[in-house]
Amino acid sequence: MKPKQRQAEILEYLQANGKASVEDLSSQFATTGTTIRKDLTILEDEGAVIRTYGGVVLSREEGDQPIDRKTHINTAKKKQIAYAAVQLINDGDSLIFDAGSTVLQMVPWLTQFNNITVMTNSLSIVNELVELDNDQTILMPGGTYRKTSASFHGSLAEAAFSHFNFDKLFIGADGVDINAGVTTFNELHAVSQAMCRAAQQRILLVDSSKFGRKSPNVVCELSAVDILITDSGISPEYLDTLRAKGINVILVGE
Repeated sequence: MKPKQRQAEILEYLQANGKASVEDLSSQFATTGTTIRKDLTILEDEGAVIRTYGGVVLSREEGDQPIDRKTHINTAKKKQIAYAAVQLINDGDSLIFDAGSTVLQMVPWLTQFNNITVMTNSLSIVNELVELDNDQTILMPGGTYRKTSASFHGSLAEAAFSHFNFDKLFIGADGVDINAGVTTFNELHAVSQAMCRAAQQRILLVDSSKFGRKSPNVVCELSAVDILITDSGISPEYLDTLRAKGINVILVGE
């Protein structure tokens, strides 16, 4: 495993477990304590974690990882989820893409469409969209640039989405909780709420590791989600509960 990927997964582990010792992480990632300590030093220098006696905890950012790091987590599952999401798109659709790493994986498959409109607050997605050889309209909302997620937020971005009505929203999450709903570590989550209001259909893309996690900020209730795409690692109990709520759940990797 490459260091960047392991460091990303260490943060994922801390999100799920709260804290860990060097021994815990060495066992989890089948590597030496020396390697783990090097990883923790890098993460501490970046401000992602706080070292404690014999272990580590997340920093006050509570797991709000940079987008380039998130792309290294569960990549294969994210690509499968993204491919399934693209099957829901038709030529002529107007779409909102949020700035999540799973949604970003959809972009390469959009080359098959010749008449779509995409509005996104993600600079990473815009940069990839312009490289496609197809006919598309790209809209950006403006606002304040946030380096961690490479995306635009704030009142300007929120207001921009309020002026449009889109067919479909594709959105990710840091956590999905049966009671709390769709949650995120991003404190500037009001733009995600504005996206939800601007779309006729809301499609949530999350790998199975996100279920049972409750991040600090709520984007929307689960009742607001029309379609949820995840991998077959979801527990049967969660799957039954989601479908009982009337959510169309699409599983990949079965």
